[in-house]
Amino acid sequence: MITRRQVLKSVSALGIGSAVFGRALAQQAAGQTTITREMIEAAKWISGIELTDDEEESLVKELNSLQSQLESLHKFNLDPMNDAPAVLMQPLFDSRLRTSLPEPSNAAKPVESIVSSKSSEDHTQRPANDDDLAFLTVTQLASLIQQKKLSSVELTKLYLSRLRKFNPTLLCVVNLTEQLALQQAEQADAEMASGRYRGVLHGIPWGAKDLISVPGYPTTWGIPVFKDRIIDQTATVAARLQEAGAVLVAKLSLGAIAMGDKWFGGMTRNPWNIEQGSSGSSAGSCSASSAGLIGFALGSETLGSILSPSNRCASHGLRPTFGRVSRTGCMPLSWTMDKIGPIARCVEDLAVVFQVIQGPDGLDPTVVPAPFDWPPKPMDFSKIRIGIVKKERPDRAAELFSKLGCQIREIQLPSGYPLQALTKIIDIEAASVFDTLLRERETEGWNSWTKSFQAAQFITAIDYIRMQRVRRKLMVDFSQLMDDVDVLLNTGDLVHTNFTGHPSVTLPLPDSDSDTDQKPASVVLTGQLWGEALLLTLAKALEDQMPQPFPRPKLAF
Repeated sequence: MITRRQVLKSVSALGIGSAVFGRALAQQAAGQTTITREMIEAAKWISGIELTDDEEESLVKELNSLQSQLESLHKFNLDPMNDAPAVLMQPLFDSRLRTSLPEPSNAAKPVESIVSSKSSEDHTQRPANDDDLAFLTVTQLASLIQQKKLSSVELTKLYLSRLRKFNPTLLCVVNLTEQLALQQAEQADAEMASGRYRGVLHGIPWGAKDLISVPGYPTTWGIPVFKDRIIDQTATVAARLQEAGAVLVAKLSLGAIAMGDKWFGGMTRNPWNIEQGSSGSSAGSCSASSAGLIGFALGSETLGSILSPSNRCASHGLRPTFGRVSRTGCMPLSWTMDKIGPIARCVEDLAVVFQVIQGPDGLDPTVVPAPFDWPPKPMDFSKIRIGIVKKERPDRAAELFSKLGCQIREIQLPSGYPLQALTKIIDIEAASVFDTLLRERETEGWNSWTKSFQAAQFITAIDYIRMQRVRRKLMVDFSQLMDDVDVLLNTGDLVHTNFTGHPSVTLPLPDSDSDTDQKPASVVLTGQLWGEALLLTLAKALEDQMPQPFPRPKLAF
């Protein structure tokens, strides 16, 4: 049976008529088994277009031939997680890396050799109460575990208890992974007792955004149709964290199909203000991290889904360079834009987690090997160039960087680009992922995705390619901008850099004169492609100037 979309594509491919003609013919032909000359005559009358007899005859033949071809295409079985398009996104290299590929990543080395052992030199004291313990950073918790002041089982039970206690209000948990968590925690304690230490993440409980597949537990993608669906595949990022000894305690909420904070369980809440959503789509990851319900989490970003909820919930979040972290075993929304990254309670924790999850796995063809050196070496801040957009009010973060000796340079983001139109790249690619469910009308709980996917069906392949050509031009312009700076500070480049693939980090910026119960504002830094080491080093230098301890939400609900 012929669909409107098939008619529109054929008319566009033949170069016949106008958009009005195509829509008129599509309306006539939808649901019919064949296209007739009478339908074309009616469409001509509606649109006012003129066609020759030969053009009409050609169109009839083309559309009727196309139907059987497209039917075979739609029947071909595709796995949405593992069958990516043949065309891949490749970010431009910055000027320091353009001449050749980076050296092989240290992700190929054994876990013990790549994870910082700083915690062994730290002498963190165990807090007197469990609330304070729950809000410690990963490196502080690792220190307590190494000093045998805390066991992984004890910490895991604490976080499981907090998840149960606060989830009814925050709605940040889709499923607890209690049986797996206690198994992994017991194994971690046994290994460390026998002298095997895998690194800072050994025995640390974490939460996975529920688009990261883990066998034995549902991976729901936030929609009712997959509420009980179990995927028998361990995502690469989950496998790497397991190898590092981390303990998975929960699958955390995401907005339906990775948009916003509303999923089939309700709206995930901001721990600082439970009347407010936590933003999304890494809604549960940021809410749980901010509320001290996990040690750290993983989220994903296509167009703001790590940075936005991190800002809302005053979490620390890293969106890596596109092609840094494998998406294997994770829900695809946009094959050319999706990124996986860590969410935590300090910059160093972001670096420790990123160090483990980054690097090629031989399965995601977009991932490029690139070095990541952490912990950082001493730095001459006088050589660092911070790019800012001129503002009426002073930027406190810029002032702190100036105190370090950094150069502050005013910049302008590339302008004149149809950024809103470029966001349709996401709609088109996601509509392809969810095409089968859309056709079967399994769209309950999709929020606004249904109409977006339906509209995407009417965007031509020619316009999609044009979007990608405009995107490439934006990437070149942005690369030239980044030749003059090392990082950008609070420039509002969220949309630009999700298209160009640049990494960004966000962190809270407490005011020393503010009440510690007040949610701090956030700072966003954007770095060079593949430049996460410098980006996180500068973020940590900024964090080190902030008042301690960091404020945290009052969980009085």
